[in-house]
Amino acid sequence: MNEMILKFPARSENEVFARNAVAAFALPLNPSISELSDVKTAVSEAVTNCIVHGYREREGWVTVLCRTEGSRLDVEISDEGRGIEDVERALRPFFTTLPGEERSGMGFTIMQTFMTGFSVESVPGKGTKVTMSKVFSAREQRDAG
Repeated sequence: MNEMILKFPARSENEVFARNAVAAFALPLNPSISELSDVKTAVSEAVTNCIVHGYREREGWVTVLCRTEGSRLDVEISDEGRGIEDVERALRPFFTTLPGEERSGMGFTIMQTFMTGFSVESVPGKGTKVTMSKVFSAREQRDAG
């Protein structure tokens, strides 16, 4: 098992850093380009949610915890922001708390689609934690197929 923890200010310019750091951390698992792209997209969505929805233009921190074991990458992305009043509703495609902005409401749907495992825990006023996992196919299987 290997582990990494990142903590950075909830600023939009740090989203690229977070997704690239997680992708680099996953490289020893030998993911395909497509699998790596899935992880980067899911991480981008989760970090962006923390920044845009968790803190809504106020200062705060985003924490990214990654673990690898075997061919599996686990990623937890959390904030200590506003939290989500109704997680079940927030998980519905096209739901957004900022309808006046150019937000599609597809962030959680994208995370669920691109990752092998996905869950959300949130407490209003205390923050949100998104837990995702990705099991990478073995390079030998890809090369043979």
